[in-house]
Amino acid sequence: MNADELMRSDGWTAERIPDLTGRTFVVTGATSGLGLATTRALADHGARVVLAVRDEAKGRRVVADMGGADLEMRRLDLADLDSVRDFADRLHTDHARVDVLINNAGVMAPPRTLSPQGHELQFATNHLGHFALTGRLLDLLLAGRDPRVVTVTSVNHRQGKLPSTDPTGAHGYSPMRFYNTSKLANAIFGLELHRRLSAAASPVRSYLAHPGYTATNLQTSATTPLWRLLLGRIGNPLLAQPVERGAWPQLFAATDPTAQPGLLIAPDGPGELRGHPAPGRLSEAAIDPDNGRRLWELSEQATGVRFDSLPTSG
Repeated sequence: MNADELMRSDGWTAERIPDLTGRTFVVTGATSGLGLATTRALADHGARVVLAVRDEAKGRRVVADMGGADLEMRRLDLADLDSVRDFADRLHTDHARVDVLINNAGVMAPPRTLSPQGHELQFATNHLGHFALTGRLLDLLLAGRDPRVVTVTSVNHRQGKLPSTDPTGAHGYSPMRFYNTSKLANAIFGLELHRRLSAAASPVRSYLAHPGYTATNLQTSATTPLWRLLLGRIGNPLLAQPVERGAWPQLFAATDPTAQPGLLIAPDGPGELRGHPAPGRLSEAAIDPDNGRRLWELSEQATGVRFDSLPTSG
């Protein structure tokens, strides 16, 4: 039985996470939703978890609530590239390695807002910040044991299109259209990172995961009233799975020895909305190598971060 068949058939749950004692994980967006569920599961299995959080008060509460766990909290605003640089610099001062980076944090369907560097907020937070963070932590990952980068995307990536004109929505802003674009960027980035790591024969491996339809604060705190109603008040009670189950795909990608890099790991139920971790379906736009190169170049220009140790793919 190959790894794909194993993932499809054996009903993996977080109870099967191996002992993680001595391993260091960085989780973005660790104070709520999928990030908090992921942090709890990792800590329950002995991991040291660095909580990369925008709201330090929430971060302190999480650490206090999980007394006895091996946690540390550090501020990170992914929308602000200066904050990403400062976070990475501080992490380098007292960590010799990072074993796994989980690019989990995200925002969904806000009113049109620009980041401090002038990028659309969802694209800046969900993609550009994680691109820059991964590049700035790559040397720590190279020193890690079974090092992995897990980037969290969404089924919505299949509705996304890369921005060509009007990348900030100045001439017509649809919150969900830009959310879908940011999730497509996550998928493209995870695959292009896999290509480049493989070409460099790097020990670091890149994974993609999505949670299906999971009840999180993304839906209930969406700042656009219509989406808050449709997703949070109607969709969640009818369709969503608990957040602990929604975290299974990214936990599988981050910890399981059978997880295959370069795949999307998703729920195995109808529509990939709920279920156990299994290989998911990526859109044609996500797997297009030309899109990978294009997004990579755009991201380097936007962030000023270059993965100098990795060759160009293709």
